[in-house]
Amino acid sequence: MPATVVLLHGFAGTGRAWDPVVERLDRERYTALAPDLRGHGIAREARPISFDACVDDVLAAAPQRFTLCGYSMGGRIALHVALSAPERVERLVLVATTAGIDDEADRAARRADDERLAAFAETATIEEFADRWAAQPLFAGTPADAARRWRADILRNDPRALAAVLRGLGAGAMVPLWDRLGDLTMPADVMAGERDAKFVALATQRLVPALPSARLVVVPGAGHGLPREAPAAVAAAIARR
Repeated sequence: MPATVVLLHGFAGTGRAWDPVVERLDRERYTALAPDLRGHGIAREARPISFDACVDDVLAAAPQRFTLCGYSMGGRIALHVALSAPERVERLVLVATTAGIDDEADRAARRADDERLAAFAETATIEEFADRWAAQPLFAGTPADAARRWRADILRNDPRALAAVLRGLGAGAMVPLWDRLGDLTMPADVMAGERDAKFVALATQRLVPALPSARLVVVPGAGHGLPREAPAAVAAAIARR
């Protein structure tokens, strides 16, 4: 019977963001479950939008044991899921993510940035929001094909719902988890793209040392958007024993 892998997308995405990865998974080995997280896609109306509510959604939809993979915001949610039910998570794959902002001043500054973006989202079209989100330096150098797939996925969202996500699930709203990572003893792969300097540093200097059974995967030539830029590498990390 195929094992289940639960795939949690990033902010302003949907479960469809994982299509290029799912296409590369061996269907005889894996069944993929890629839900739209609260405030996104078909779950845009789900409330409240909080980490606890997302954890409940994932655990309710997943089987008793599963591999858990999360990208960016989805990686932060994956950490919450794994900490809530570590006995259910066989393996953990963290893609271009963090365990939170532990400096209070930096976290407050991020909340302020997220609030400004949320205010913009409340009056913008989804096309305008997609333009602004994709223009960030974090995503510079995204290959054209990946950028097209990414934009199509963003357009499956509603900007007013994304504003609520920024306020409920933004990095500034999240209580950091760094001091709890030692409890996650399941095998873990921590991934970052070679061009994504911030998240390579987080993976190398903080996540891998903090997780008891983690290994580092830096994907050559890739940036922050690994599920769309390097889906084969992500699928390989999921399938690695």
